[in-house]
Amino acid sequence: MSCSDEETLAALIQVSRTPEGREGLSGVLADTLFLLPASPSRLLLLRLRLLRNLLAGHEFNQYAFIERSGPSVVAASVLSSPSLAPDAVRAALQALGNTALAGELHRDAVWEALFPEALREFAGVKDTGVLDPLCMVLDTCCGGEGDRRRLNELCDQELGLPILVQVVITASQVEHKEEWLEWLLFKVCVEEQKFEILFDALCSSNDVDSGEYNAKHAFLLGMLSSCLNNHPKEVTVTDSFAHHIFSVHKHAAETVNFTHRGTSPLPTGCPAVDILGYTLQLLRDICAWESPSSEAQGPADSLLRTGLVKHLLKYLGELEPPSTIRKSMSRGQGDNHPALENAKACPYIGYRRDLVAVIANCLHGRKKVQDEIRKLNGILLLLQQCIIDEDNPYLREWGLLTVKNLLEGNEENQKEISELEMQEPVITPEIANIGLKVEIDKETRRPKLVNTSDT
Repeated sequence: MSCSDEETLAALIQVSRTPEGREGLSGVLADTLFLLPASPSRLLLLRLRLLRNLLAGHEFNQYAFIERSGPSVVAASVLSSPSLAPDAVRAALQALGNTALAGELHRDAVWEALFPEALREFAGVKDTGVLDPLCMVLDTCCGGEGDRRRLNELCDQELGLPILVQVVITASQVEHKEEWLEWLLFKVCVEEQKFEILFDALCSSNDVDSGEYNAKHAFLLGMLSSCLNNHPKEVTVTDSFAHHIFSVHKHAAETVNFTHRGTSPLPTGCPAVDILGYTLQLLRDICAWESPSSEAQGPADSLLRTGLVKHLLKYLGELEPPSTIRKSMSRGQGDNHPALENAKACPYIGYRRDLVAVIANCLHGRKKVQDEIRKLNGILLLLQQCIIDEDNPYLREWGLLTVKNLLEGNEENQKEISELEMQEPVITPEIANIGLKVEIDKETRRPKLVNTSDT
């Protein structure tokens, strides 16, 4: 290797950054591929970066790359190097990702060169700069309306699943949370209904024996939650996924220690608590998700038939009062107030709000849910959530939306609140302790908290 080689490659890389520059370097690709296998590490990196640029949106180069078995040459050159240097792996995957974007023929060639051995090796490189182009390659090769063979192979339990498991493990270790990974995991877990298989595969032998969840489970659920929350109109949610999430949530609710009040929002660093929270946020967004087909029922309707609302009201009713009420109750008594003795604490900041948010979305446009809550004596409990709580940002806003959805178009619920209003005042002992009561606004018919000292 000479300085002139490095200088020449550096100059070519600079020129190839523009479409005009790539157009003038079409003849360079063949020579670069020919020299690649025998390149020492520094020249290997520079030549991979040059290939990456040459293949960016240049149709002639992309076809020439395929005709010269470029994907296989690149993969073999990187894998045969003394160590999997992250910079080299990243440049190789970027080059292959640019190639895969060109069309079905190119995706097939890239897949054949990488699956499964090279992908498994690359997935183990603990570098966030590697994971993003790796997920781009996986998502591009397994997306679109073309051949589903590659997606089926990626979801295969023996060949493809270990790759996905390794991707999740590595991503959770380096805290990689980019969109390519979100899309890939959502596609596999939700749209291809492989959530349960991948979730179970993330268990260690100790987890299987104890039935516990781990940080990898929490990471996966956090990514799925982020994707659904950010792109609700661009994804499809299935009934089976919704039921799996509810099942995981119920199990997490049985394992979390509710005696310790959480001091941070998600993620807390405690896998069980994070899983409790992420599944709750997924349920919130699942219940708000609307099927593109106006005739088809959404997954929320399927969940509601399994007792979702009853569970949520139970969890909410077991919680200690919101912070504002709790502080007033504890004046002079510390934490020994009778109402606090057996109450559960919020395990993370926002838990109460998330429970209320799921209920709000379940109520929207569903008279059956409105009636169910009334029959479960849940109206007063939901009225109590219309309050500011420092441990639950935006609780009051979600509480008011919940009660709006609870009353809208439902005369029975409106009548019950009117009757509560006649009981002078509509209060709970906790609210009364701090001089507050619930009144119904004459114009909006919405409940509001007022200070009794002002009346």
